Amino acid sequence: MRVLLQRVRQAHVSVDDAICGQIGAGVLLLVGIEDADTDTDLAWMASKVANLRIFEDEAGVMNLSLRETGGAALAVSQFTLFGSYRKGNRPSWGRAAKGEVSQPMFDAFVTQLSTTLGKPVPTGIFGAEMLVSLVNDGPVTLQLDSKQTE
Repeated sequence: MRVLLQRVRQAHVSVDDAICGQIGAGVLLLVGIEDADTDTDLAWMASKVANLRIFEDEAGVMNLSLRETGGAALAVSQFTLFGSYRKGNRPSWGRAAKGEVSQPMFDAFVTQLSTTLGKPVPTGIFGAEMLVSLVNDGPVTLQLDSKQTE
C-alpha cells in the first residue's frame, strides 16, 4: 500500500464539477493499493498517517500528529502510485490492484482511519475522473509504503 501524503491548509476533490469531499487544515492522502496488500498493511498505514508528527507545535517544531491537532484527512484513490516506468516511456499499472480488490481495501482503510481519528474521512469517488485541488502547507509531502516501513 502506498500513500502520498501532503500537509494542506485546505483541499477538495470534485467529480463533474461537484465537490464530493473537502477538508480544511490536515492531510490530503493519495492512496494506492496493490494485490499483495493485507489488513496488516491497512492497519499500519492508518496508524502511521494518524500519528506522524508533521504539524508544528508552539515552538514551530514539527512535533504534533494529525490526531493531536484534530486536523482532517481527505483520501483519494490513486492506482497510478503503482505505475512502473522501467521499460519505455509508457507506465505499466500491473502492480496496482484491480477495482474489485482495491475498492473494498480502500474503503476499509478509510473506515480504519476514521476510527483512529475519531471523525469521518471524506473521499473522492472511486474509479471516477476526479479533480483534486489543494493548498499545500509547508510544503510537506511524504511518500509512505507499507512494504518499506523504514
